[in-house]
Amino acid sequence: MLRMAAVMAMAGLLAACQVVPKGNGPTTVVTPDRPPEAIEPGLPTDTDRHRVALLVPQTGPNADVGMAIANATTLALLDTKTERVRITTYDTALGAAAAAQQAVADGNKLILGPLLTEDVAAVAPVARAAKVPVLSFSNDSGVAGNGVFIMGFVPGQSVERVVAYARGKGHVRFGALVPKNVYGDRSAAAFRAAVAEAGGTLVAVESYDRSATALTGAARRLANGGAMDAVLIADSGGNAIRAVPIIKGTGGKQILGTELWNTDSSLGTNAAMRGSWFASVSDGLYGQLAGKYRTRFGKAPYRLASLGYDSVLLTVRISRDWKPGTNFPVNQLLAADGFGGIDGIFRFNNRGIAIRALEVSEVGAGGFRVIEPAPTKW
Repeated sequence: MLRMAAVMAMAGLLAACQVVPKGNGPTTVVTPDRPPEAIEPGLPTDTDRHRVALLVPQTGPNADVGMAIANATTLALLDTKTERVRITTYDTALGAAAAAQQAVADGNKLILGPLLTEDVAAVAPVARAAKVPVLSFSNDSGVAGNGVFIMGFVPGQSVERVVAYARGKGHVRFGALVPKNVYGDRSAAAFRAAVAEAGGTLVAVESYDRSATALTGAARRLANGGAMDAVLIADSGGNAIRAVPIIKGTGGKQILGTELWNTDSSLGTNAAMRGSWFASVSDGLYGQLAGKYRTRFGKAPYRLASLGYDSVLLTVRISRDWKPGTNFPVNQLLAADGFGGIDGIFRFNNRGIAIRALEVSEVGAGGFRVIEPAPTKW
């Protein structure tokens, strides 16, 4: 699969959660030239292709993100030129459980999606009863396991990577600023574990409600919470911009961020943010995918579209040894050598969470600069 991704790039073929990151994506739904097939009563028997369901929102507030993912799966089918996989799309905005029930009734043996945590929770028991695995786009590790695999970018991995990098550069005393939500709670837990694993010293962790007043108050408490030389801000780039001048006001500190910063290339326009580090998946191949997506659909994709593309690459790889009409070979998802795609290499652990190879980048005036590349093999 790594070779497949590389060949596609060279040939020019490539041109989760509670809150869906919007990035700089389109504001209207784009209809692909050859979309995944819509639901229709009484799907005909297909003995030559694998039936795969795509569960994403096609209506409602997250329709644009869902359509971007669906469009990306179309590109992947075209790029791989596969004739072994048939994707049918179901709208989770009309009811995730009902969509899953229809997908199972139509004979699909694998479910790609859904996107939102609550939708995964609704789909999981339906799919489990039918022995159909779920390959979700969520980043909530709490819904993984027992037949559910998640491909989303789990915040804890980004935190672990950047903390390990900072410790390797000589930083010892760490602090963190995290929001009071699921993302913040999991980032804080990962931060504590990462600091201990790296042999650092945890000085303070401050949390805040999502308001400007609460954020600045927590930043002041952290700045006065003791001597520290590296501070993690597990929030969006916009909130980091508000907090960093306060944190640096009591002395120079290395600012660390998470994968949330990856979609905000304007961070470097703020002088206080320059020199900050964060870890995320590589954007090298994604830039090519985004270019091809714009050419075909007339709009920029949402960043999560790559998950749809890579889920198809994974399915195509496994389809080589998967007989149409039979149950999906779940054990192949646990391959030690993992998979490769637009977002680099990844593999699933025994909890069903995608473990990803991440790069470390530095915020500069002209954008981001990779200061430690992502590994290319396990």
